[in-house]
Order: sequence, then structure tokens, then C-alpha cells
Amino acid sequence: MQQDEVAARVRQVIDAAGVSAREFARRIVIDPSKLSRSLNGTRRFTAAELARIADIGAVDVGWLLGSAAGAAADADTDTAGRTAAGVAAAPSPLRSPSAPRPPVPSPEGGRPLQIVRETVRLIAERGFHAVRVADIAAACHTSTAAIHYHFPGRDELLEAAVRWCMDEDTRRRADATAGTRHAGDELRLLIELQTPRTEQQRRQWCVWLDLWAEAARSTTVGRLHVEYYRQWRGTVADVIRRGVEQGVFRPVDADGAALTLTALIDGLASQVLATEPDGRDDGVPGTGAQAMHDTLIAHVDACLTAPTAD
Repeated sequence: MQQDEVAARVRQVIDAAGVSAREFARRIVIDPSKLSRSLNGTRRFTAAELARIADIGAVDVGWLLGSAAGAAADADTDTAGRTAAGVAAAPSPLRSPSAPRPPVPSPEGGRPLQIVRETVRLIAERGFHAVRVADIAAACHTSTAAIHYHFPGRDELLEAAVRWCMDEDTRRRADATAGTRHAGDELRLLIELQTPRTEQQRRQWCVWLDLWAEAARSTTVGRLHVEYYRQWRGTVADVIRRGVEQGVFRPVDADGAALTLTALIDGLASQVLATEPDGRDDGVPGTGAQAMHDTLIAHVDACLTAPTAD
């Protein structure tokens, strides 16, 4: 019975988002068939999936689970602390199908999202294995019990953090390239977004570098790694394929060219992270962000850009 209630609440979140189930599955980074089976009651949602759904829908995990214990999990924090953290009020119970849908609150106020964001920040600063649940609780000004209410174990929390990081990266790329018609311009925009010039970009790359190392040891994170890179390379391949059709790029194998370019981006970025943030060498071996950018553009010009007629 509880599984059916969870599925009903997830359907409410999907309806409130105003998107198809397939699009919602993309947003929470799971296979659409898994979402379908969970909604039909033949598969249980994992803790990490529920956390991601709560993030997207700006609701509490306790409400998704139909549990009255949602508010109690955070009761260890005082009222002022909860207000300062921007924790949203407890969500409403299930509405009847005819009841008007309440406006979806901003995800900025959700406790799960706060926890995930702080986890990502700590991973970037310290690495996967150096981040403890106690550290995350301290950063969120709450207790480990409250963290474990939303994320039963450390593995589920780290998985949710990786998924959120991947989704944010995908969203930023989509926002930056929206409306760009010229494939050459779009590819250069993608290269610029992947060049770690700012502190935020460097933090994001620190998480990716740690993710690669973790993927070699963890089946779960490894699957996420494969999933994300399939999306990322597919995006690059689609841009290259469109550029070939536009006559902007040479008639190359788009998938092979995307593999080469993304590998080059990854390799150069790892060198940039070994360099001073301001791009100066100062005796430290490595590549500056501008050198990385120039190298990638030179690669595109030499290997992809179609020659112009004289």
C-alpha cells in the first residue's frame, strides 16, 4: 500500500512539473522504463531517486513516503536555525484529482537540496572519501540523524550529489546554447563552458576528477559515470553532426570526433586543475585555462572546421 502511495505522490510531482514522464526521468537521470515500473508498483524507488525527485519537485522526502515523521527528522534543529536555512513548510497531504494544484515552491528552500549542495561543495574541497556525514551535518547546521532521514546511508547521499551535479551541468549547457543555430558557435560555447576559468568551474571539475577515480571502484558511481558521459558525448556528437549538415564542419564521423574532443577536454582540464587558479604557472607544472581553450579551438579548426572557398 505504501508503495502505491509513493507512486501517487511522485505522479503529483510530475504533473506539477508539467512535463512528460520520459522528460521527468531524464531530469532525475534514470532510465524511463525504471520510472514507469516504479509508478506502476512493480519496482521500488531507491532512496537516491526519491531524494532527486524531492529536489526537482521542491517537496519533502517524508511527504513522498507518506510519513508523518518528516517534520520530526529535523526537530533536532531549533526554529530559528530552520528558518535561517530556508527549510520549506511541510507539504500538503495528497490532494483529490479535482483539487486545484498549489504552486510549486522554489527548490532553494528544500532541506534535501541544501544537503546535496553542501555535499557537492565538500566533495570538491576534500574528495569523496574524506567527506563524512558529520561534516555534511555541520555544514547544514543540523544533526547526522536529520541527514540520515533524507538519505539513509552515505552511499545514497553521494549518489544523489553526483546526480545533482550532472543535472546542473546538463542544465547549464542547455541554457547557454539555447537558440544557437550555428553549430560552430555552439561547439565553441560548449568548449568555453568546459574551460575551468572560474572558482565554480574549478569546483565542478574537482568533483568530476574524483568521480572518475570513484567510478573505477564503485559499480553504482561507475554506472552514473557511463550514463553521464553517454549524454555528454551524445550532445557533442549531435552538434558536430549538425555542423556537417550545415557545411560548417568536414564530413567526419560525428561519434568518433566527439570521443576525441571530449577526451582532449578531460585531459587538458586535469592539467589546468594542477595549475594556479589565476592561470599563472608560478613554477607549478600544468596548463592554464586560456592555453586549454586555445588548444581546443585549434583542434576544432584543424580537424573539424570545413575549409573556406578561396
